[in-house]
Amino acid sequence: MANKMEKQVPAVFFDRDGTLNVDTGYLHEKEKLQWMPEAREAVKYVNDMGYLAIVITNQSGVARGMFGEQAVNELHAYMNEELGKIGAHLDGFYYCPHHPEAAVPEYRRDCDCRKPKSGLIDKACKDFAIDLEHSLMVGDSSRDVECGEGAGVRGILYQGESLLELVKKFISARDTGVGA
Repeated sequence: MANKMEKQVPAVFFDRDGTLNVDTGYLHEKEKLQWMPEAREAVKYVNDMGYLAIVITNQSGVARGMFGEQAVNELHAYMNEELGKIGAHLDGFYYCPHHPEAAVPEYRRDCDCRKPKSGLIDKACKDFAIDLEHSLMVGDSSRDVECGEGAGVRGILYQGESLLELVKKFISARDTGVGA
């Protein structure tokens, strides 16, 4: 639990599917993980710059009965194993397993954690001392941008280019005070 007296640090919140990894449709098997261009290097850069690197992702495949939460957690652990090979890591994984029209009754709800709502970022802020003013939310859809902005974080739309260059551009702008 974050202590309000702790020094706050900025974070880069990353969407997962379509931002960190290729969106193959309800990814839950490590064998099917394909990283987006320079995604691993982007996470390492975020780590090296002293930012937290946190995943914020909707995982409605759980609600649809396609796979369980254990599969999500195992994939996230594998992602960190792969990142560890280049000296990088993701500090936290926050996912929403719910959907208003879920096939699995216990996941059928309109919750605050499903993007574009900001509940997952709010939850991360309870776990970490995050400086929201200097943080970013990077994702490949308008709901990712909206999620970030709803939490008071600058939302950045990722369109498949080098994730490393995109992150560098916005972190550099934050550090220098020059608007990106």
